[in-house]
Amino acid sequence: MIMTMPKLGRRALLGSAGLGMLAAPAIVRAQAAAPVAQDTTQLEINRAMPPETHRFKLGDFEVLVVKDGARPSGAPNETFGTNQSAADVAALLEENFLPTDDFVNSFAPTLVNTGSDVVLFDTGLGPGGRAQGLGRLVEGLAAGGYSPEDVTVVVITHMHGDHIGGLMEDGKPTFPNARYVAGQVEYDFWTDTARVGTPAENGHKGVLANVQPLAEKMTFIGDGAEVVSGITGMAAFGHSPGHMIFNIESAGRRLVLTADTANHFVLSLQRPDWEVRFDMDKEAAAETRKKVFDMLATDKVAFLGYHMPFPAVGYVEKQETGYRFVPKSYQFEL
Repeated sequence: MIMTMPKLGRRALLGSAGLGMLAAPAIVRAQAAAPVAQDTTQLEINRAMPPETHRFKLGDFEVLVVKDGARPSGAPNETFGTNQSAADVAALLEENFLPTDDFVNSFAPTLVNTGSDVVLFDTGLGPGGRAQGLGRLVEGLAAGGYSPEDVTVVVITHMHGDHIGGLMEDGKPTFPNARYVAGQVEYDFWTDTARVGTPAENGHKGVLANVQPLAEKMTFIGDGAEVVSGITGMAAFGHSPGHMIFNIESAGRRLVLTADTANHFVLSLQRPDWEVRFDMDKEAAAETRKKVFDMLATDKVAFLGYHMPFPAVGYVEKQETGYRFVPKSYQFEL
């Protein structure tokens, strides 16, 4: 049987509209009664929400990007463009619709499932970041359907604390079934006792605590070394003495994990010559930035940058003074 709806006349329609208008203030009052979250509760709100994740295909590989966390990080000119005037840094931020008094730093460890291996690149801040609502990699992996036991290879791009902090949990390896890959130059630098009494001493201590206990399971590599089939290391020194990036290729698709080659999607890319406080060799880091992003722009290769705006994946377009970041949209979904 086909049911027909009765037709409403003009009077009935007006009456219904009137009921809707009468009901509206009650709805507004109910909405207004819900408390608005204040800045002081933002950490609790972040903790209550699951970590952000982003999944896409790269040929036959699956890529899962996890947001280990994000935090406001203070005056931009104290980190980026430290050899420039604060006014010039502010002007570039304003041109790009960004605030001039603060910036957000986020962290994006990345898992690549090749079908044969589950390869994790960097481990976030780990337990040391949790008081600030960071160190959420394991939660993010779980949200993406992976456990720490599933990881077969952990690759460390370099050994700054926000990349190695999640290697250990309660004195034990977080990823118990994994083997580890790291740059030989990087490991040698940070484990050398010559770091004691220098600005690198805290980093030295972090590597002794988080990396050195895993050394027996670690393969140390150099430029051009293969991690697993389809994943190759590339020297990109400057940000740290042995900083490495990784080329990933599968079924005609390519992605480069650029780690900390560029740490801000505007200040590091549009002005690659500007000095960055955390670049240990600032001149070498600037040269590496230009070399890597010239290659990515020329070849139109996608990249994933550890500190780019989440989900941290995109392309770069060459400009007169640097590069424009073009975020990923649907390129890997077709």
